[in-house]
This record gives sequence, structure tokens and C-alpha cells, in this order.
Amino acid sequence: MNNTKRNKKKGIMKWILNGVLILFALYLMFQGVFCLIGLNKANKKLQSYNVKTANLSYGDMTYIDEGKGEVILSIHGIFGGYDQAYETVKSWESVYRLIAPSRFGYLSSDIKGDGTPKQQAQAYIELLDLLGIEKVFVIATSAGGTPAIRLALDYPERVKGLILYCSAMPTNEKPTEFLEYQAPPEPLLTDYGMYLISPLMPIMMGMPISTVQDIQPIAKRKQGVVLDGKFTNPDMERNFDDYPIENLSMPILILHAEDDNVASYEKVQAAQHRFNNLTLVIFPTGGHMMIGHGEEIKKAVENFISNNK
Repeated sequence: MNNTKRNKKKGIMKWILNGVLILFALYLMFQGVFCLIGLNKANKKLQSYNVKTANLSYGDMTYIDEGKGEVILSIHGIFGGYDQAYETVKSWESVYRLIAPSRFGYLSSDIKGDGTPKQQAQAYIELLDLLGIEKVFVIATSAGGTPAIRLALDYPERVKGLILYCSAMPTNEKPTEFLEYQAPPEPLLTDYGMYLISPLMPIMMGMPISTVQDIQPIAKRKQGVVLDGKFTNPDMERNFDDYPIENLSMPILILHAEDDNVASYEKVQAAQHRFNNLTLVIFPTGGHMMIGHGEEIKKAVENFISNNK
């Protein structure tokens, strides 16, 4: 009798194990199919943009230049490029001139030196000089906040106003320790790898699963993601003394959500006193992409620019 029960249990466990393996294999297969479909759509979408290439002293920088009026320089976050930079600001195309470049290593933009935020700021100035633009409003999202702050510190005469949009923030005090690499592990930096972990995005980052479609093609962004992990994201912690935020005199607008799981709202709370000329707009919900607050954000940005021309 005992042997019969044991055999029955083993049989049930075997069926369960086989079922799990089949479901896992189906998951791998379906994600592979979705990945290929997404990659095809992403490549077609990239081709729809009116992209220009600036030949700078160190190499090429791809960018979008649309609209007329006050100039907004849009600095994108991790897994971005000219597409992400442009999509952040495109609703203002009818009233402002939008300059949306790809940062180092993204969508065919070359790298100056090591690709540090300081070198990124230098590259932006070179681009503005090439375009004959003297001063800009800078809007920066997520990881783009670090090179934007670097730009404002190093070239304050070129920045009319700084808008930090769900952005990386400086720390309140010099940290005793920090992560030396702040990006997804390199083995995951493939289209298929990101599709496999995409169901975790709502939990880990507060972003919808569909976000994985917006960051394709990964191969054309991977070098930039690695640079962000090594240099951009840790820079304000690694080189704390080189970021005297209190010296910034231009007007600054911070837009952030309290439930942001990527760029911590706690950092905003801790560091806001370091910004002298600050307007703070906080939303209780919306996550890292501040979903659901488009009109409020649009109004806040337009008021900020109108009041600081």
C-alpha cells in the first residue's frame, strides 16, 4: 500500500514538473515571437523620425531638430536616444524649438573620451555652437538628469532654466558607499533578455510591461546603457564634491512622483534644499513615467518657460 502511494506521488510530481517545463518552454517561445514582432516595429518607428547627424570634433551625434521659438534641449534617460528625447517634448513642437540628441553610445552617437557626464556636457555645447544656439531651456529625464546638472554647473551662461523630469537627483551629503555599476547586467542587454524580464517591470520599476517595446532595439542602445551604468548614474555619488548644487543660480523646475520606484522621491525630499531657485511640482502617483499627469506637466513646463524667458 505504501509503495502504491509513493509511486502515485512520484507520478503526480512528475506530471507537475513536466507541466512546469512545458509552460516555461512556451513562455520562452512566445516571448521570442513577441520580441521579433517588437523589434520589427521599433526599427520601423526609428525610420519615421527626421534624424540629423552633427559631425562634432570627436565624432557623430544623432539628433532631432523640430519646431520654432524658445529652444528646449531634451536630454534622455537610460535605454533612450533621439526618439525618447523627442517623445518627451514633442507636445511642445508647435510653440518651441526642440533639440533632441542621442547621448553617447545611443542610436549611432559616438563617444567623447570615456563618456563621462562632464564630457557629455561638452558635447552638448559643441552641438549648440554648431547650430548657432546661444541659450536653451534644458529638460532632462531619469539618467539624463546627471549630464543636465553637469551642463548647468559647467556652462550656466548657456542655460536659461533647468527642468528635471522624473530625474536622477544629487545626494544630500557625500555617501560612504555606492554602487559602482548602476544599470542592468550586461548579459541581459539584448532584446530577448529584456523581454524575458519584462513581466517584472511593474514590480521593480513601476512601469508597464509594454515599456520593453519602447526601448528596442537594444543592440543600438547597449553601449549607451553600459556607459550610463559605469559613469552617468554613479557620477553624482562618486564625485559628490564636483556637484556644488548650491551654486546653480538659474531657475529650476523639478517634476516628480512620490511612487517613483526608479528615481527615488526620497532623494528629491532630501536634496531639494540644495536648489536655490526651485519650483517643485510633486504628484502622489504616476510612477517613474508620471503616468496620468500629462496635462499638469505640460502646464507646469509652459508656465516655467513663460516666466523665465
